[in-house]
Amino acid sequence: MQSLRSENGCEWDKEQTHESLRQYLIEEAYEAVEAIDNGDMNLLKEELGDLLLHVVFHAKLGEEKGNFDINNVLAGINEKLIRRHPHVFGENSEKNIEKIKMDWEELKQIEGRESRIDGVPTNLSGLQRAFRLQEKAATTGFDWDNVDDIWTKIDEEIEEVRKASSEGNEKELEEEIGDLIFSAVNLSRFMGVNPEDALRRTIKKFESRFKSIEKAAEDSGRDITELSLEEMDKIWESSKIKGII
Repeated sequence: MQSLRSENGCEWDKEQTHESLRQYLIEEAYEAVEAIDNGDMNLLKEELGDLLLHVVFHAKLGEEKGNFDINNVLAGINEKLIRRHPHVFGENSEKNIEKIKMDWEELKQIEGRESRIDGVPTNLSGLQRAFRLQEKAATTGFDWDNVDDIWTKIDEEIEEVRKASSEGNEKELEEEIGDLIFSAVNLSRFMGVNPEDALRRTIKKFESRFKSIEKAAEDSGRDITELSLEEMDKIWESSKIKGII
């Protein structure tokens, strides 16, 4: 990276800033996630290298401006890991995972955060951000007592969506659908399922099954738009039986 940013280095690399690299950093993180989802360890190895490149790149930019360098980055994360794991590096011998998570959030607040739910990036997807905010709130005891209460809440939210829809109130409908999705995230979290992972899997399944409909139409010499909804449903159900994901 030092060579790439040098006078005789790459013109593109020399022009980059923290701001210009933001989107690439996000893309590389998602590509690593996709490799994990697909169970492709060779690709994951490659994508982790791409992520590491961005760490080095940003560290080099920080060094050039006199803000920080790669040694500061590494020292900072090492110090944080030790501070946040007193049950490993200190005298605390806590073994309960839920208590460890609660202690982690308490340490964050001691470090200067105003609220226990601070620190969740606003650029996360709405689904993932809702999940993380709920996780953080739960470490304070602000959580459902049992899953039946969440089912009841979801039923209430569905009724409120129906009511807003029947009344033609678009603003209220948007709000009620948001409440319904938030409640569904709560159910997912309470059951130990990450909603973002679950939705990605469902999307992948939808893509595969929809493409099977397109393929069936093509094999019959027709375009998918020429198929009736009944025919599409039949192919869709067939792909489910075949286990197409």
